[in-house]
Amino acid sequence: MVKRSGLGKGLGALIDDADNILHPPPGVNEIDLSLIEVNPFQPRTHFDPESLEELASSIREFGLIQPLTLRRIGSERFQIIAGERRFRAAQKAGLVRVPAYIREAEDEGMLEMALIENIQREDLNAIEIALSYQRLIEECNLTQETLSTRVGKKRSTVSNYIRLLKLPPSVQKGILDKQITMGHARALINLEDPETQEMIFEQIVRFDFSVRKVEEIVRNIQENNLEQHQANKKKKTALPGEILTAKNNISDFFRQPVKISLSEDGEGKIIIPFRSKEQLLEIVKIIENQK
Repeated sequence: MVKRSGLGKGLGALIDDADNILHPPPGVNEIDLSLIEVNPFQPRTHFDPESLEELASSIREFGLIQPLTLRRIGSERFQIIAGERRFRAAQKAGLVRVPAYIREAEDEGMLEMALIENIQREDLNAIEIALSYQRLIEECNLTQETLSTRVGKKRSTVSNYIRLLKLPPSVQKGILDKQITMGHARALINLEDPETQEMIFEQIVRFDFSVRKVEEIVRNIQENNLEQHQANKKKKTALPGEILTAKNNISDFFRQPVKISLSEDGEGKIIIPFRSKEQLLEIVKIIENQK
């Protein structure tokens, strides 16, 4: 069964000018999973079970935000062009239908032109633009560098949009639903931890944080993480056997106990304590005699 999706006005209109390439009516459709088969030439054959289950759990809660891309191979049969991992996770999630773009021709040049033209639409939000960029890369075999030239944007701008698709589904849905702006999202993608991203997203919605406020929160988290990382690097570790032997040899050499501290990255110190000026002079004399 093929059903027109209500995934969003902008998203459904991404390819309005591509009628001669795509199925009529254009846009996103809902396709029965039973009508879809995987591409036998898909180079990726292993999908991490734990990662799939996490994606399936997300799909159960938020739905499949990123549509599959399919080609029609029969009157009621479709083959996956892009999105097999999403397809498998949707199966695990118990979905009956999934949103999908359908390719019915191989003229990538015309599809590229149609997508680029529609990216310029003012009613598309950041996720819809990111999905368009992703389609151009996946289906038209463009690099980010080439894509940035085609759409007249800086490569960093294109990269930032595509990175939005790595945000947790709840945050992506928040962008689609206009709960947060592109500015909020750009700040969030600078954090690596999905749980922290979701936590800040919830605070944005609850307290109506400005973009500047979110940037400040993210900056503070990054600084704290850096400080913690540096502290961990300097943390003392148990001395390996060979270092412990060297410590004992040095202690014997100076005829008193010495201290050695060693961090995880291999940096450290040798400390020779002394109890009096006379003992210090004795240590100096021992060192000078080795010259």
